[in-house]
Formats: sequence, C-alpha cells, structure tokens
Amino acid sequence: MSEIVKNFIVLIVSIIVVHFAYIGYVRPEADILLEAARQAGQSAPRDLVIVLKDYEQEICFILMIWGSFLILSKCLIILRDDYLFAVDLIEGTAEETPDPEKVIAKLDTELSGDRHSAPLIQTLRAALWRYAGTRNVQNLSDAIESSVEALAVRQDAENSMIRYLIWAIPSIGFIGTVRGIGEALSLADKALAGDISGMTNSLGVAFNSTLVALLISLFLMFIFHQLQRLQDGQVVSIQAYCNQYLLARFK
Repeated sequence: MSEIVKNFIVLIVSIIVVHFAYIGYVRPEADILLEAARQAGQSAPRDLVIVLKDYEQEICFILMIWGSFLILSKCLIILRDDYLFAVDLIEGTAEETPDPEKVIAKLDTELSGDRHSAPLIQTLRAALWRYAGTRNVQNLSDAIESSVEALAVRQDAENSMIRYLIWAIPSIGFIGTVRGIGEALSLADKALAGDISGMTNSLGVAFNSTLVALLISLFLMFIFHQLQRLQDGQVVSIQAYCNQYLLARFK
C-alpha cells in the first residue's frame, strides 16, 4: 500500500471516529446542558462538552489525529532503522580496502526488503556505485555529501503537509472566532433590550474555537519539533557513519 493511500485512509477514519463521537456524545450532552441553563435563566456553563461542541473544534480534532499520525509514523520509521548505525555494513578492515561491488551485493542480499529504503543504505549504495565506477575517493566523498543533502531536502519537502496542518488549525479556530463575533453582533438589538444570553453564547463560540485550536496547535508543534530533531539526528548520524565505516576504509 502506497504512503498516499495509507494517509488518505487514516484521514477518512479520523473523520468518521471524531464525527461519531460528536454526534453520539459531545453535541447531545452540550444541548442538554444549554437547555438546562436556558430554563434556569443562566448563561452557558463552561463544561468541556460546551467548549468542544462547535464545528470548528470538530475539524481541529480531525486534523490533530491525522497530523499526529503523519508525525508519529515518520518518527517510528526513523527509530526502526536506528539500529543500523551500530552495525558495520562495510566489509574489510582499516588496513584492507574492501571491494565496493561485493559490499553492494552484501547490502542487497543480507538486508530485508524494507531496509533497502533506509536512508543510510541508500547513501551507502549511491556512494559505493560512484566509487566502483571511478575508483576516486573524492568522488566517494562527494557522493556522500550529495546524498546527505538530498535526504535533508527530501525530509523538508515531506514535512510540508504537517507544517500546513499546524498553520491551518489556528486558522480554523479564527474562523470560529469571526463566526461567533458575527453572530453576537447580529444579536446586539436583543442585548440592548436586556436579553444578553444569545450574545454571550455567540461570544462563547468565538473564544472556545480559538482556545481549542491554539491548544491543539501547540501539541502538534511539540511533536513536530521532536520529529525534526530525529530527522536532523539521522542526517548527522549518516554523515558520521560514512566517515567512520566508509571513507576510512577507502582512503
């Protein structure tokens, strides 16, 4: 299954789960509390279901689950391949220059299929193929540098959707703020007549949506920075591994 299809399925599942939670519990419970407050002549209570009941908050939770999946799946892939940095995948010793074609054959045969896509393995194969064709250590070093730079660029490009979600969630919260303030202003005549319940409820929509969106954005930003830390560490580890196990052998 391709990565795009998997991400799309997770998005659909997130929509279904969150929507059923809202129509099954959050909105019915919020309606009961609001009706009880209206009959008692009180303003809307500050219960959690009241804060979460609006459509903007529902969309924010859907995007939070999807964004968390995108981030955590990338983190798990990096952690899954982390053990490779502790394994000497290059044949030979410091006094014996290994045969690059034999090393490539070893990487192809001894590693399982899903490990072939690991950035470290791809970097080693690209550098060894370059050295096998030229027998020039400088070309070997250049291939390592270009592979590491390409990895950093690819990781940054793959994170673009995550950055968009982190930006979009507060924006959706601000949409709820504008909607709530607009509804409150439309009820200004009733507030002047002495009935301020409608205006306070609309202002509650405005502030609740912003509050929930900002909290979700803070959470996603935190785990996204953990992902970036892992990605930067992976790039540094690949460079250090190639210097220790590859360049030192072919000098």
